[in-house]
Amino acid sequence: MASSVNRVDRSPALNYGAYLALDEVLGAQHPRSAEHDEMLFIVIHQVYELWFKQLLHETAQLQRALEAGDTPHSLHTLRRILTILKVVVAQIDVLETMTPRQFTSFRDRLDAASGFQSAQFRELEAMLGRRDERAYAHYPSGGAGRERIVAAMARPSLYDSFLRYLAAQDYAVPAAALDRDVRVAAEPSPELQQVLHAVYTDDRGAAQVAERLVDLDEGMQEWRYRHVMMVRRTIGDKPGTGGSSGADYLRGTLFHPVFADLWAIRSRL
Repeated sequence: MASSVNRVDRSPALNYGAYLALDEVLGAQHPRSAEHDEMLFIVIHQVYELWFKQLLHETAQLQRALEAGDTPHSLHTLRRILTILKVVVAQIDVLETMTPRQFTSFRDRLDAASGFQSAQFRELEAMLGRRDERAYAHYPSGGAGRERIVAAMARPSLYDSFLRYLAAQDYAVPAAALDRDVRVAAEPSPELQQVLHAVYTDDRGAAQVAERLVDLDEGMQEWRYRHVMMVRRTIGDKPGTGGSSGADYLRGTLFHPVFADLWAIRSRL
């Protein structure tokens, strides 16, 4: 029997299109009307989902770096997350080139489809610290989307990983904060704010990580604000698709910081 070492691999060489699965990606747009602008709407939202996938990937990496006490890699990953988030926000500019009448021309073809149903965005919110069963209540029980959101809410959040990072940097993080029930939303804590004050007073690597987390929080709030304004200029105060209340629902998500302690200490620095 001939040795497998001498066999020649005669499979086709991997090319650009095959590596990126472009046939599948570029074949995934299926407009349900003949309206020109529906293609833009589909492409923009598919690109959003790809960026959400990458943000989930990077946030998981950030948590690993923080829990390893790795300041350089934490800062590098935060920089990438912030850059992606800027791109995500900037894409709204493209979507806003579509007028209300252009959107209305195919809106009824969306049926129950809505960005409100993005399981990946809900999972990202959970990774950042959201603990609210309303985030997954409308997903079918046993469905993959619901299971991923529920699982993310049962794991330590990014803020939990940050507190473990601070403890590894020899800051006196209270044991109760490190051992808390991560299935419950973190509440503002005067004790943790004292720790954060010390972090900023030292002005070393941990302070830079804290500031980049504030940038992330601000970026998420910017995304929500731009999203609200885009919906308002497109459909006004009409109800949204997918059972949401449209702009009213989105307005209710504004000005709720993810990392409350990092904002609370601003007036003390």
